[in-house]
Amino acid sequence: MGYVTTDDGVQIFYKDWGSGRPVVFSHGWPLNSDSWQAQMLFLAERGYRVIAHDRRGHGRSTQTWDGNDMDHYADDLAAVLTALDVRDATLVGFSTGGGEVARYIGLHGTGRVAQAALISAVPPLMLQTPDNPNGTPIEVFDGLRAGSIADRSQLYKDLAAGPFFGANRPGTQVSQGMQDAFWLQGMQSGHKSAYDCIKAFSETDLTEDLKRFDVPTLVVHGDDDQVVPIDAAGRASAAIVKDATLKVYAGAPHGITDTHKQQLCDDLLEFVDSFKR
Repeated sequence: MGYVTTDDGVQIFYKDWGSGRPVVFSHGWPLNSDSWQAQMLFLAERGYRVIAHDRRGHGRSTQTWDGNDMDHYADDLAAVLTALDVRDATLVGFSTGGGEVARYIGLHGTGRVAQAALISAVPPLMLQTPDNPNGTPIEVFDGLRAGSIADRSQLYKDLAAGPFFGANRPGTQVSQGMQDAFWLQGMQSGHKSAYDCIKAFSETDLTEDLKRFDVPTLVVHGDDDQVVPIDAAGRASAAIVKDATLKVYAGAPHGITDTHKQQLCDDLLEFVDSFKR
């Protein structure tokens, strides 16, 4: 574990476990790299070097006032990959992290990248617009902002006990520990950084970034994702990225890194194992 300093002086915390070809993880909002530990442990035990960082403003990284946007997130990822001399990497992004991966490829290309995986990811565009009628209305994101200002601790509890893990669906059992871990990671984020990130993940159009993907790409999405609905996200991204492989988890919610962690671990292992130099 350690820190990488970006060009604008931000300290980015990272974990670097194991050895072998690197798999690099980008986390969702309002979480941090701890959210990837199940997948990191699984792949590290099977001969891969696994790296995950806390996005600026989240977890143990600098709680930034400025730069809480996809361009800076992508540049921060680039700084981590450069500092750790990462090559032939599989980039894996969950939710907002999928936007970070997409913008990284859009801005920095795939010189260090062998594969990409978008997991419950926000691309191409979450926000409903005249050109994106299947998107989510702005009022939903305004509600997140209002909840964040009013009582963000309760907002994170409500998300964890509701749509994030699908706990609001009949018959679904989501452990208190899983919910508590979401809340704890959320509360480790900077208030301003997490607030700004709502705009970053919802309003950034990543369509052109997806068109620049030129490496094998896996798209995984639950078809009962209430946070990032599959039609406007996973299915739309898979249609844009050339030769992308789409895997749909039947009945799965947004937070499949936890609710479907073994299925996701197995699918990621199959995907990273498929790389041939």
